[in-house]
Amino acid sequence: MPLNRRKFLKKSAATGAGVAIAGAAAAPAQAAPAAQASPKPAKHPKRYSLTVMGTTDLHGNVFNWDYFKDAEYTDAKGNALGLARISTLVNQVREEKGRRNTLLLDAGDTIQGTPLTYYYAKVDPITAKGGPVHPMAQAMNAIGYDAAALGNHEFNYGIETLRRFEDQLRFPLLGANAVDAKTLRPAFPAYFMKKFHVPGAPPVKVAVLGLTNPGIAIWDKAYVQGKLAFPGLEEQAAKWVPKLKAMGADVVVVSAHSGTSGTSSYGDQVPYVENAAANVARQVPGIDAILVGHAHVEIPELKVTNEATGKTVVLSEPLCYAERLTLFDIELVFAKGGWEVESVAASLRNSNTVADDPKITRLLKDEHAKVVEYVNQVVGTATATLTTVEARYKDAPIIDLITKVQEDVVKAALASTEYAALPVLAQASPFSRTSQIPAGEVTIRDLSSLYVYDNTLVAKLMTGAQVRAYLEYSAQYFVQTAAGDVVDVDKLTNANNRPDYNYDYVSGLGYEIDIAQAAGSRIRNLTYNGAALDDAQQFVLAVNNYRANGGGAFPYVASAKELWSESTEIRTRIAEWVTAKGVLDPKDFASADWKLTRDGTPVF
Repeated sequence: MPLNRRKFLKKSAATGAGVAIAGAAAAPAQAAPAAQASPKPAKHPKRYSLTVMGTTDLHGNVFNWDYFKDAEYTDAKGNALGLARISTLVNQVREEKGRRNTLLLDAGDTIQGTPLTYYYAKVDPITAKGGPVHPMAQAMNAIGYDAAALGNHEFNYGIETLRRFEDQLRFPLLGANAVDAKTLRPAFPAYFMKKFHVPGAPPVKVAVLGLTNPGIAIWDKAYVQGKLAFPGLEEQAAKWVPKLKAMGADVVVVSAHSGTSGTSSYGDQVPYVENAAANVARQVPGIDAILVGHAHVEIPELKVTNEATGKTVVLSEPLCYAERLTLFDIELVFAKGGWEVESVAASLRNSNTVADDPKITRLLKDEHAKVVEYVNQVVGTATATLTTVEARYKDAPIIDLITKVQEDVVKAALASTEYAALPVLAQASPFSRTSQIPAGEVTIRDLSSLYVYDNTLVAKLMTGAQVRAYLEYSAQYFVQTAAGDVVDVDKLTNANNRPDYNYDYVSGLGYEIDIAQAAGSRIRNLTYNGAALDDAQQFVLAVNNYRANGGGAFPYVASAKELWSESTEIRTRIAEWVTAKGVLDPKDFASADWKLTRDGTPVF
């Protein structure tokens, strides 16, 4: 049966929020040897080997399947993905190490990211009376996860969906720094503790502390404001690790939905670091290993020295989407009456080396089939092929489709308000480099591949000056390129490692981005209706909720007055727009808004 969250919270109120489980596979105690008159030979110290396995950022990937392409997943590096592959890897490790000597963890971002997760949040929701069990819950329960940290994307569908998912799990969702906004007490279990029995010695006690991302307070403000708060990872780890050690933990592992860079995408909007896992390792004594998440990068092993103790803390981040499995091999020795961690080594196993576990395939084949049928529904006909291949550096009609839909939705929403006469601008990002809407029949999966995130729409009130600053900030995405230099499109973008989703088009204006200029001085010939932009003029900016809440740290937008918002996904609005039109024709949405230049000369 799934853990009952309410019973758990009541039970743990006196000692702090956590889950304690004794290892099921206890070995019988050995009888004490008979007393001998002669001296005993020196004994080797008792040792124990523990393997902690970890995944992160699964994002709804059960099978090695690309719902957007309606085909087996493939990429240029030969990766494979999905929990069905992870299940096979986990079975291999348990066979090698002995199941009772292993622990399986996840570092968050589980129930958002694919049409599969969207389907069971919105189309056939798990929150409905008599609704289904979430496929991710089914898979993770079947594989036998011991605990998982909360990710920020766990909150994307609201707290009700998250709590229902939590109830369906047979293991705890951990979040020491996800607290009740009023009482500041843990709203989720902070930790998980398990005993591993060792023949002839005391059990090894392993504590897992779960930490999540403070950015939730920004990115999902609509759901969590006034209900939950998210203090810093370093602060909460410093509070909880000593408690876990005092409770007898011999090994402390942190599962952190937070990267290692020490940076934040949201600037100073909250006083806590977004990617704080390495900070935790440096600043908080008593941690042996950290399973890292959130950043979607592959870190086989990262060693960080704790500043207080000088001891090494080992970090590892498996690649997202269930493409890798982290292994922490932890060696312990029984000395001075207790267990001590002698060494920790991290490594990765690759999902492309194994086949799907037939158990998971059988378990979820029906749910998979339903989603495949759903995404292949035809909703319209396209008169021309639209693609994002060049959308990072050329004004592409396929991105104009997004901005046009957003403009139309916001105009309709504000039609009966005092803001109806204001011009509406819209932002959109080139999320994917491979999205394509082919000429001919258009399906939900075609449109979903264009807008891969479950963002919703917000209307913000902005001035011309603020929009200008917004565009200048966005233009930092391009690498400065002198007028005479050769242009290599593969090296033209992502300056300072800025991701594609933090570069915005803005429709309804005309402008040039002069990439020969230094960042901050690139926007040229900025016009509205053919005239130079009036800095004092007011506009409505149709913007996704991630950006509206400060994601990407774009200037002014987070603090701008909010005029309207909704909970319907932008992806759904695009499908509705195309369905209503019946025909997807670029003449209905394409616009020439911007271009790259160098000293006034177009780059392309």
